[in-house]
Amino acid sequence: MDFQNRAGVRAGGGGVASIQDANIERRERLRKLALETIDITKDPYFMRNHLGTYECRLCLTLHPNEGSYLAHTQGKKHQTNLSRRQAKEAKETVVIPQPKIKAPKKRVLKIGRPGYKVIKQKDPETGQKSLYFEIDYAEIDPNFTPRYRIMSAYEQKLEVPQKQYQYLLFAAEPYETIAFKIPNMEIDKSEGKFYVHWNKERKIYTLQLYFKEREDKPLPALPQKPTVFNPIGVRF
Repeated sequence: MDFQNRAGVRAGGGGVASIQDANIERRERLRKLALETIDITKDPYFMRNHLGTYECRLCLTLHPNEGSYLAHTQGKKHQTNLSRRQAKEAKETVVIPQPKIKAPKKRVLKIGRPGYKVIKQKDPETGQKSLYFEIDYAEIDPNFTPRYRIMSAYEQKLEVPQKQYQYLLFAAEPYETIAFKIPNMEIDKSEGKFYVHWNKERKIYTLQLYFKEREDKPLPALPQKPTVFNPIGVRF
């Protein structure tokens, strides 16, 4: 029978390659590629037994030579078992929480109270009463910006609470935190009625506030000296 000029046959060939031959050729290509790219000595699952053959400790398979083992590692069975092992190890890994280390509290040597000026004012148009504070921080820490806080009489623990007063606090390192007693009236926070400014050149911190009109009563007398507050526990 003449097999020439049949489909899939080339001159001098022995006919169309079978599926078995194609698989053999594919495995041989994979073996050669693996030998060129993989360092088998670093494979934790590769083992040579006493019979001179090679074993895959992951899949429990035997191989006659290194090339056969490397071809096996590129197959579906080995890759599937490898994925399962990695997922199991990741699940069993116990993460030990690291103890939290508290940063030491910064201790600043206080240098006393800053200079200050307080002025009572009254808006000629609206009749609202206001207070103007000017605090002199000549020796302020260059990395610090002065801050203020309004505190109710019941938050502080240094004096007997008086409901007719509230406290206006000023803080800046390395100065003591100081507080002024001001009337316990609602403060007007509308535009132009509450002003805060820090002059870095002159190192003067100014604050002006207006009280909302409640009753036509004069402002209580201001204390001659501000109260010195320990800044520990005071939040701004």
